[in-house]
Amino acid sequence: MWEQGCFSHLFSLYVLHGIVFPPSPPNQKNSMESMVHLSKKSVIHLLEGCTSLTHFLQIHAQVYRHGLQDNNYVLNKLVAFTALVNLPYAERIVARLERRTLFMYNVMIKALVNVGSCEKALHLFDELRVQGLWPDNYTYPFVCKALGRLRFIFYARKIHGFALKSGMFYDEYVCTSVLDMYGELGFLESLDKLFNEIPVKGLISWNVLISSFVKNKRFEQAVGVYKRMGAVTNILPDKATVVSTLSACTALRNIDLGRKIHRYVSTQLGITPIIRNALLDMYAKSQHLDIARGLFDSNQEKDVACWTSMVIAYVNTGDLDEARALFESSPVRDLVLWTAMINGYVQFNRINEALELFRLMQMDKVKPDKYTLVALLTGCAQLGALEQGKWIHDYLLANKIAIDTVVGTALVEMYAKCGCLDKSLQIFHQMNRKDTASWTSMIFALAMNGNATGALQLFSEMIETGISPDDITFIGVLSACSHGGLVEEGRKHFASMVKICQIEPKLEHYGCMIDLMGRAGLLDEAEKLIDSVPDKDNKIVIPLYGALLSACRNYENVDLGERIAKKLVAVESNDSCSRTLVANIYAAASRWEDVMKVRKKMVTLGTKKLPGCSSALEVEGDVTTT
Repeated sequence: MWEQGCFSHLFSLYVLHGIVFPPSPPNQKNSMESMVHLSKKSVIHLLEGCTSLTHFLQIHAQVYRHGLQDNNYVLNKLVAFTALVNLPYAERIVARLERRTLFMYNVMIKALVNVGSCEKALHLFDELRVQGLWPDNYTYPFVCKALGRLRFIFYARKIHGFALKSGMFYDEYVCTSVLDMYGELGFLESLDKLFNEIPVKGLISWNVLISSFVKNKRFEQAVGVYKRMGAVTNILPDKATVVSTLSACTALRNIDLGRKIHRYVSTQLGITPIIRNALLDMYAKSQHLDIARGLFDSNQEKDVACWTSMVIAYVNTGDLDEARALFESSPVRDLVLWTAMINGYVQFNRINEALELFRLMQMDKVKPDKYTLVALLTGCAQLGALEQGKWIHDYLLANKIAIDTVVGTALVEMYAKCGCLDKSLQIFHQMNRKDTASWTSMIFALAMNGNATGALQLFSEMIETGISPDDITFIGVLSACSHGGLVEEGRKHFASMVKICQIEPKLEHYGCMIDLMGRAGLLDEAEKLIDSVPDKDNKIVIPLYGALLSACRNYENVDLGERIAKKLVAVESNDSCSRTLVANIYAAASRWEDVMKVRKKMVTLGTKKLPGCSSALEVEGDVTTT
């Protein structure tokens, strides 16, 4: 009699060739079917050689034929295999089982999260608990990932609590998963507290904390964590630590720390393609183009991210010709690289070249995303290029690209800046969802087109819908008050910005208020407002005094003008515009000797009036420079 292993091997060979059982004579009593017994080991062997769903279905059928359908070990393997190759079929297998193991739940939760079915994954998590099973350290990481993606804040806190009660929280994989979840949700206070509660902090924990701060744009804190890790532990940074920290260094322009990390990876870790790209990006954005170019030229395996970083670097320095030369040299051009080059042309008002490149992009069969089109719309808005803006709008409609908040806001801004306020309003009202930026753009549109009352009414509607204004929104609101001469409204909104919304006024907010008061002749009140600026930041104070001087000239207020001039001298401002305004104030009052004194002082200090600059405008569909 053949050994059991021989029969299993022979059976697997037949199944692998698509034959469930070998042929046997019809009258043979001891047929192969009756002799072969499928073992657990055979199932694993068959699944390892499985090449198609049809083949798997045959194996699954034999599991039932040989009575293994209640064997948890076999069922675990079947679910694990199908979750990878055919998730819906795996769901059907699990749904028909009366008893499900924790392994099955873990496999299914992981598979569902990986394909984006996060709500289904959470449903299974609830179900396993109802079944009396306890999640383990393989369950929590993917449940936490699902909650982070769905932004289920209340559920996230419950999962954290459940992990603490079950004792699983202190497993390294679980606690770092909860940490990462809070990072995704932006709970930075919980993040610090949670990290401090971890009894043994491994490299993964430190990496998650650094990357969470980077994701939430808390770059100073990310760098602080990196330094603390080096100071209080003997843990050496790995690739993930280095890449995240370099991102923070790039944002902060912290070239000193960036250089230290560069030396560390060169001597200890080794420079991988990802690290090289991160270093290149940091040097390029920190105005060290020579070092960035050196890294780029020495790289023998340049990927598209490497080419993109260099193109963006030259764009940021205004060298569009070199950026375009690199763009043309890149062997592979993906959507990000195309968009970077298009955005470069838009940034420097070369809208015709941006549109021409966009047409080449279409010819190259690269499908644009909304960010490419928003870049083009922004350029059209800056230059008042209505015809090109309409063409892009038509392209959006023809290609059925959704007018979401980002695209809709860009269209609102483009039509408004091109003087088509009605079209701007139409698009705004047609938007299904509006965020703070959408409302702000429409408020600005109404304000700059002279409809101050409409802008303030829209702001009231924004507040009523529960959308929180930001500092840019208030610039639009205060600008509307200024252009409309609405002094009382301006005072009210400025006060609410500070006291209710807790927004610290910036130069633009103060500027709107000084302009509003200057137009209304409230020069003393404007002076008091400038004097109330905290810390007397010269970057804010000097332009505001300049605006107030302009109002003094209009109202021929020589006394205040002289007082403001002395304050400007006190803050050591050699601004030619301010001194010219003082001279003009004296001239308006026929104080010619004082005019000559100011002008002689300007000559002594070497101040000159700044020349005008060129501008661009659309003429018969083409953008020209004047």
